[in-house]
Amino acid sequence: MQIRAVDTPQLDWTGDALAVGLFEEAVEVTDELAQLDEKLSGTIKELIAESEFEGKAGSTTVTRVGSNSPIRKIILVGLGKADELQLDTVRKAAAAIARIAKKEKSKTLGVSLPVVENDAAATAQVIAEGMILALHLDNRFKSEPEDKGAKLETVHLIGLNSQPEAIQRAEAICSGVILARELVAAPANEVTPITMAETAEEIAAEYGLTSEILEKSACEQLGMGAYLGVAQASDLPPKFIHLAYKPEGTPKRKLAIVGKSLTFDSGGLNLKVSGSGIETMKMDMGGGAATLGAAKAIAQLKPDVEVHFICAATENMISGKAMHPGDILKASNGKTIEVNNTDAEGRLTLADALVFAEKLAVDAIVDLATLTGACIVALGDDISGLWSTDENLAAEIKQAASKAGEKFWQMPLETNYFELMKSPIADMKNTGSRAGGAITAALFLQQFVEKTPWAHLDVAGPVWADRESGVNNAGATGFPVRTLVNWVLS
Repeated sequence: MQIRAVDTPQLDWTGDALAVGLFEEAVEVTDELAQLDEKLSGTIKELIAESEFEGKAGSTTVTRVGSNSPIRKIILVGLGKADELQLDTVRKAAAAIARIAKKEKSKTLGVSLPVVENDAAATAQVIAEGMILALHLDNRFKSEPEDKGAKLETVHLIGLNSQPEAIQRAEAICSGVILARELVAAPANEVTPITMAETAEEIAAEYGLTSEILEKSACEQLGMGAYLGVAQASDLPPKFIHLAYKPEGTPKRKLAIVGKSLTFDSGGLNLKVSGSGIETMKMDMGGGAATLGAAKAIAQLKPDVEVHFICAATENMISGKAMHPGDILKASNGKTIEVNNTDAEGRLTLADALVFAEKLAVDAIVDLATLTGACIVALGDDISGLWSTDENLAAEIKQAASKAGEKFWQMPLETNYFELMKSPIADMKNTGSRAGGAITAALFLQQFVEKTPWAHLDVAGPVWADRESGVNNAGATGFPVRTLVNWVLS
């Protein structure tokens, strides 16, 4: 699919389908739309009346135009109230348009949506993002593809001429989101620590990143006892992945992104039972998937920021070699951990990854992890939890998320709750009580970042969607690649 911004007026555009956005208070056919309606023999007025279209955000309607028309079909999409228009409104409208155009088997599509806050570049970018992500379909594991019909080939963004860089930026970001989606969606017999490391090396080779894959022996030398404790039951070797993007010249700052990368989580000897969601635990590397997706996008966008991408990849399995409940592990910063639940393994892998990241002398660290069911209980499936030791960093993440259309809610680092993880025989346990579980998980991770501004994102809910919504189709979402990229670019 080729997306181009053009200066052709909607009145003069010709092609298979023309999509027009309308606000709630402006569904009457006036001005330029009235001229278009006259050209189309009253089709738009008739469509609004017959479908009772009110312009509510996300609403759509479509009809065929007469056979002699230069446009075969007209699509209307609601934008809600004009004074509430945001970039994400337009992004979601573009996604809805793309789905209709696909269903209607349109090959050429014109899109006429309003510019948000006089920013044509940002508007072009979010339209392109919405369309690319809505049309992404993962057929890798199907014997036959589902979409056998005509495909959308050309999209013209009407009235947004001279925005090729914005569209290229959208394409780069979407390539990272799609990589994250496909990593999360793939089963654990396809995405393993080995293949995840291979994917990282392929990204590095194609886009000019430096790559370092630490094998088990190197991790042992660095004292990564927490990470290796989780890995020891698997027949597959752990792979500690470190990619780095370094701009030409002196970077304006240095950042690290650390993603939880459990390619399968059985729960260990605290085995997840049937009905606990064990069959979904291929998703437990969602943080690492987004980390690699962000690496792919950032390497193409080439900001003047140095960024390190870290994934401590492994499986959490059961065998005669498995760590036991009650074992004590020593992390690479010397702190000792009594394992009171082998299913709280992600924080153990992140502990050593965070210590590694801080040794890189970066200006800020963000970790992201499908860490706790408690966060889903607190915030639902659509909102990620955010914890931070630095309010400026938290504000940066929230601003980046708002621009991305991804939802975060800042949660407290309630230090008193760490008492729940005190151990009589080690520095700490790896879990506290069930109450406040997402908070105690964040407090555990905080023990492994000494001085660097740090933020923790618990993305357990939003990495997967059970139904189509906005730019996401059902399945893996690629959350929060767009937020991470926006943060780096800010």
